[in-house]
Amino acid sequence: MSYRSLCRHILVVLLLLFIPLGVSGKAGVMGIVLDVNGMIGPATSDYIDRALSRAEAEGAELVILRMDTPGGLDTSMRAIIKRIISSNVPVVSYVAPGGARAASAGTYILYASHIAAMAPGTNLGAATPVQLGGLPGADKDKEDKQSDVDEQQLPADAKASKLINDAAAYIRSLAKLRGRNVEWAEQAVRQAASLSAEEALNKGVIDLMARDLDTLLQQLSGREVQLPLGSRKLDTQDLHLIVVEPDWRSELLSILSNPNVAYILMLVGIYGLIYEFANPGSVLPGAAGAISLLLALYAFHVLPVNYAGVALILLGLALMVGEAFAPSFGALGITGVIAFVAGSLVLIDTDLPGYGISLPLIVTLAVVSAFLLVFMVGMALKSYRRPVVSGREEMLGAEGYAIESFATQGPVHVHGEIWHAQTDHPVGKNQAVRITGRDGMLLLVTPTEEEEAPS
Repeated sequence: MSYRSLCRHILVVLLLLFIPLGVSGKAGVMGIVLDVNGMIGPATSDYIDRALSRAEAEGAELVILRMDTPGGLDTSMRAIIKRIISSNVPVVSYVAPGGARAASAGTYILYASHIAAMAPGTNLGAATPVQLGGLPGADKDKEDKQSDVDEQQLPADAKASKLINDAAAYIRSLAKLRGRNVEWAEQAVRQAASLSAEEALNKGVIDLMARDLDTLLQQLSGREVQLPLGSRKLDTQDLHLIVVEPDWRSELLSILSNPNVAYILMLVGIYGLIYEFANPGSVLPGAAGAISLLLALYAFHVLPVNYAGVALILLGLALMVGEAFAPSFGALGITGVIAFVAGSLVLIDTDLPGYGISLPLIVTLAVVSAFLLVFMVGMALKSYRRPVVSGREEMLGAEGYAIESFATQGPVHVHGEIWHAQTDHPVGKNQAVRITGRDGMLLLVTPTEEEEAPS
């Protein structure tokens, strides 16, 4: 092969590497798939928000939320819905694969999406706020009679009624926005109604049913959706789908927003600072404690935290520390443990499964905290009460001997050093003296009866 031919081949290879190849000449040939599995929380909200921003920036044709969720936090759900409604890229909520569900918060997100789809063998519904527990009259076998919801079905508690009315109004507004079944949406909230994929399609709750992504794309082609910038007709023929996984930031937020992790971080932070205050200059415990406490505060910012619980935990720790400083035969310590456990139990202000603090973890940390704090502070107190072995205080009561005889002032030998001393009684050479005071560099001494030969 000639040199010129070789150069031509290299140039072709470079062109193939650096010139992007498209499937077609039009923009928006990419679709993004997001997997929303498990509980919906702050990490899910952040994951969807940034993925939608990427889709808008890259001109994606659509975003598919492939959901399998039992629900999640109300604040995170509402943040996701706001982002979907304001999105300039069509969002398709797709409950899949078979056996998946879009319960509670997932139902709201499904209603808010531009297109709602489900795979066979999936279900949605049960959108009653979980903090309220079961509602009177919630009977799935009477689903056909649930269109007329009277006041007797509402909880007697005014706060519960207010919350459920707000949730019902919210999902009704989403149903009207997307032209879906309004009556069943309210039933899902007030009576925890649920539907299979086939029933949801027949009742107009979802737009289509597809067994997989390929079938979904075929059915989406040609559909028109309404976006904030106007209507758009979907073209999903030969659409290239990219599955976007949560990155390190979303994974970190998911870990931090775990109530058990946030709880442990808070305690590690408090322990670290207590140890640093008890042993100034340790540095590492204080630095690690400060970082842990800041991470815990960030986690509490995104979690539904009851700050009365935080106050009870701090009070419990303070009482346990008080037991070490002022022993009360266990009264302060036991009260502190009780306050600590009570605060831990009410720390997370939701009954949502998966967002509570593990009871075994609370009991274990309560016992460990009691022993650790009493031991740690007790050791600090023991160190504080130990006799001084250096400095001004250590000289008081020490013994030495006179280097030479003197009546009022003269040199003495104490702890291997020669000091200038003053006395009210004459001192003989090599006579033992005891230090009774100190005035700057002058020692106040008194002679003893014994004589001590210099060594």
